[in-house]
Amino acid sequence: MYLRPVMTFDEILRDIQAKRFQPVYFLHGEEPFFIDRIEEAIDTNALSEAEKGFNQTILYGKEVDPLTLLDYLRRYPMMSERQVVILREAQEMKGLADLTSYVENPMPSTVFVVCHKHKKFDMRTKAGKALQGKTTVLFESKKLYDNQVPDWISGYCKSKKLAVEARAAALLAEYLGADLDKIANELDKLILNLPAGTAVTPAHVQEYVGISKDYNVFELQKAFATRDLPKVARIREHFSSNMRRNPLIVTIGSLYTYFSKVFMLHSMKGSSDADMVKTLELRSDWFLKEYKLAANNYSPAQTARVITLLKEYDLRSKGVDNDTTNTGEEELMKELFWKILH
Repeated sequence: MYLRPVMTFDEILRDIQAKRFQPVYFLHGEEPFFIDRIEEAIDTNALSEAEKGFNQTILYGKEVDPLTLLDYLRRYPMMSERQVVILREAQEMKGLADLTSYVENPMPSTVFVVCHKHKKFDMRTKAGKALQGKTTVLFESKKLYDNQVPDWISGYCKSKKLAVEARAAALLAEYLGADLDKIANELDKLILNLPAGTAVTPAHVQEYVGISKDYNVFELQKAFATRDLPKVARIREHFSSNMRRNPLIVTIGSLYTYFSKVFMLHSMKGSSDADMVKTLELRSDWFLKEYKLAANNYSPAQTARVITLLKEYDLRSKGVDNDTTNTGEEELMKELFWKILH
């Protein structure tokens, strides 16, 4: 059986923009962002606005059965080179596997786009094997790991003719998480407001996205690394004034990751900077300097104690082993920060 080479997201978009279309696009996986972008690209490039009235059909998995769908797929286009049939929410469709025979022998004048979101399709089935044939562009849309998000942010900005400083990318990733739709919406604000060629800085992030460049978890990490008590206190007061935006559980998680890497660094004496950057999964030597500073200010035993404290307060922030007074988040944060520094 001929297997079509697996294409990357960028390769698929380039082909679509060049109007090199395939009969079937099967888009599946946990990350909806890439699926939506490929569907959007086909919607934009496959047909003109005038052609869409007769030649574009959008269906939903909950509302369509295989026989009805096949009727749409086997139609001929009207006054156009092709027709486009988009099946959204395909994961909700009963009998999706019944389309196997169509996938194996599709209409050459139909572009069939299947959007199977939030979970993988089982490639071990007969239908899954058919989807790996020469007629189908098969794309698995995977969630990014947290440590991949800053590089994705840099790539997205680069595609829009903006650069982004490493600290700004890390700041956005920390506060926006791995929700690519949410991140793209915030980056689009920067793209609209900044001239092409601008290097996005933490100050830009503060102005256009609303994340403080002075009072954030990275500045908190730096303050702990240098044992800067007044700065830790200022950041704690800022966090306390808006715990909803700076939840303790997120702050603890970030500090746990940070001090875990400091602990790893203690075991890497004699290693090269390049090995340290790779092992700690840092983006550059620039970040390594701060970790080295923290390792100088916290012995291995002190670092291990901080990690133990973070585990304890993580549980307490979730209501486990909290005292009878049911200490609130602000008070827990104040206790934790004091104990880390003393």
